[in-house]
Amino acid sequence: MAKKPISIPDIQLSSNEKVYFASDFHLGAPDKKSSHERELKIVQWLEEVSHDAKAIFLVGDIFDFWFEYNRTIPKGFIRFQGKLAELKDKGISIIFFTGNHDLWMSEYFPEELDIPVFTNPVSLNIAGNKVYVGHGDGLGPGDHFYKFLKRIFTNKLCRWLFKWIHPDLGISIASFWSNKSRMADEKKDDPFKGEEERLFQYCKEMEETEHHDLYIFGHRHLSFKMDVNPKSTYFSLGDWVKHYSYLELNEKEALLKTFDH
Repeated sequence: MAKKPISIPDIQLSSNEKVYFASDFHLGAPDKKSSHERELKIVQWLEEVSHDAKAIFLVGDIFDFWFEYNRTIPKGFIRFQGKLAELKDKGISIIFFTGNHDLWMSEYFPEELDIPVFTNPVSLNIAGNKVYVGHGDGLGPGDHFYKFLKRIFTNKLCRWLFKWIHPDLGISIASFWSNKSRMADEKKDDPFKGEEERLFQYCKEMEETEHHDLYIFGHRHLSFKMDVNPKSTYFSLGDWVKHYSYLELNEKEALLKTFDH
């Protein structure tokens, strides 16, 4: 697997620059038509924010499924990838995080698009704020079955064995599993749990050992913010399956917004 950057350089913002965060695009789901329509809307959003973006963080589950063979990647999403390449060539930093649906990413984005891929949350400084950002899957108390599955899915031997399955069969099997998992989550219609939110509890635990001004996670498919303490805030990014939500961070404040074009 490609070596991941150890850290992200500090990001300083001028008065007309912003940093954007979005997650859970789930490109590829639930079918080709609706995924294509969503992709066009995402490309439109990327074009709009590119006018003042210093950096764009894509915070996991961008693809509903992704696996890289040595010479093969899942087909599709070419407009999205092309727009990322265009923005990167313009000098906008693009930072990519894997989620529970696209955790099998490797060298393609770093080598072809010069976009770093992180598999774990990262701490960095943005405009004087200490920020902790990642997808959020497997963090916090409980969810033991998924944490067990993640250890299997990220095991080097398991990944190596899966690579020997022909892509037509391997991608079909994995896409079926991913779709089944997502539909099961949708049926739960998991409501906002307030202080029982696992990621909120994770932020509370983190604050006991290391302070961050902002905690930014995807995964929950709900857009909300919660005060961890008087000096720390947790932001949940929502998704682009239902909410088309994202976070805008400027030199003064962080704002959850909805793209309604």
